[in-house]
Amino acid sequence: MIAVMSANCTEEEIQAVQNHIAQRGFSSQISRGVERVVVGVLGQPYPGLQDELEVMSGVAEVIRVSAPYKLASRKFHPENTVVHVGNVAIGGNELVVMAGPCAVESEEQLMATAKAVKAAGARILRGGAFKPRSSPYAFRGLGEAGLKLLAQARKETGLPVITEVMDTEDVDLVARYTDILQIGARNMQNFTLLDVVGKVRKPVMLKRGLSATYQEWLLAAEYILAGGNSEVILCERGIRTFETYTRNTMDTAAIPVVHRLSHLPIIADPSHGTGKWHLVTPMALASVAAGADGLMLEVHPTPDTAWSDGAQSLTFENFAKMMDMVRAIAPAVGKVVAPPVGQGARA
Repeated sequence: MIAVMSANCTEEEIQAVQNHIAQRGFSSQISRGVERVVVGVLGQPYPGLQDELEVMSGVAEVIRVSAPYKLASRKFHPENTVVHVGNVAIGGNELVVMAGPCAVESEEQLMATAKAVKAAGARILRGGAFKPRSSPYAFRGLGEAGLKLLAQARKETGLPVITEVMDTEDVDLVARYTDILQIGARNMQNFTLLDVVGKVRKPVMLKRGLSATYQEWLLAAEYILAGGNSEVILCERGIRTFETYTRNTMDTAAIPVVHRLSHLPIIADPSHGTGKWHLVTPMALASVAAGADGLMLEVHPTPDTAWSDGAQSLTFENFAKMMDMVRAIAPAVGKVVAPPVGQGARA
């Protein structure tokens, strides 16, 4: 349920509505748009609450939100949310590219990749310090040593960094080193972890689960939003289907669907979405055309020797070529892409 305030309402009237909601045993959150203020009621309100709120001073109308996710709903927040990470805005006019190795392996590997992706126009560096792996014998990341290398790469290149957090016990540690906390597909419904990152005052990127519906995905985002963290980014990374040629099935339809259902920005990860490097560029272009707010891509200096996911990683040369094609497509959907460094790009 949301209470839409009138255009000329006062702060006192907004506070009175919040106080009334609290007195009835519910919590509330405010969404302030350019044209209106919306007060959302969290929980399962009784039918009579709608009548009570409608007669209050400053309330224009009260609308029931049928979707189980309230704060993630576009009805609650009609305008697009833009998540700011330093001087990078995700969800605005710029199509933001996050790129880097699947896993941080060494200083040499990470620094070379960070410099290469920045030169091609990437705005955020990705790299895994903690890696969830299907096999317990696979490389599972360098841990804090990897986080320190990411921080070093940020210092040398100026690129903000994003990395995955897998456990509630590691949230504070990862938050000290990173600019965006990533919740991986396997943890999309780790509700305890979602509760914890909901209390962190840093952006969180939530990947879609392996077999998650749109509603389940948005409900997972709701956990983070309900915790007080409004800086949530969604990431479509493919879902598991009966097809075995690709690692996953890249669901590009998720991009316009999410934009219709939710105000949260959504980026696409065609690396995990396909699992094959030669499919990454076409699916990246398709995602841009579908309206994605950004891309997340795996790039490695020598994919054949990568410790993790080399088969889906782009070389430096292929990444630069892909970025040129993305720049050609983006204007058709009202997006701009940072130019290569040395051609007017922001440092």
